[in-house]
Amino acid sequence: MTIERMLCMIAGSFVLLSITLGYFVSPWFYAFTALVGLNLFQSGFTNWCPMVWVLQKFGYRRCGTPCSGAR
Repeated sequence: MTIERMLCMIAGSFVLLSITLGYFVSPWFYAFTALVGLNLFQSGFTNWCPMVWVLQKFGYRRCGTPCSGAR
């Protein structure tokens, strides 16, 4: 699995979790949803995301790089 796919799955999970927690626990969890959205927005402009660095440390590869399995 590539970093791009993992990043989409993690961001989606964070959004769904924070919306659920915001509804059932505290509205302050909606701030986490906003932070995830803000991070996705800035990474679209800067092509830099902290989660990519974390996933690379765990051994995931970017799409199209050697050893990614995509040929």
